[in-house]
Amino acid sequence: MLRLLQQTVIGDELALAWSDGEESYIKLNVLRESCPCASCQGEPDAMGRVLKPKVIHTSRSFQALRMQQVGGYALQVFWADGHSSGIFPFDLLRRLG
Repeated sequence: MLRLLQQTVIGDELALAWSDGEESYIKLNVLRESCPCASCQGEPDAMGRVLKPKVIHTSRSFQALRMQQVGGYALQVFWADGHSSGIFPFDLLRRLG
């Protein structure tokens, strides 16, 4: 099972160290714009249609204040603009990196 060993922000990137020895580097703007939460990506209505909301970012939207692991499968990022509902599964982080 893939585990996240360490995460740290370096400049404008999130650096991730994985249990398989790999490292990932993700630009913070790419990470935020990929936020999988319903507020950012939308959610299905009763007919199954997903209407993606209009999300407006500011410079604070791309400043990661802190992160915490969620169980053994995801990372939650707390952004300077107050957004924190996105849970980034490890497989998504690997794809982004």
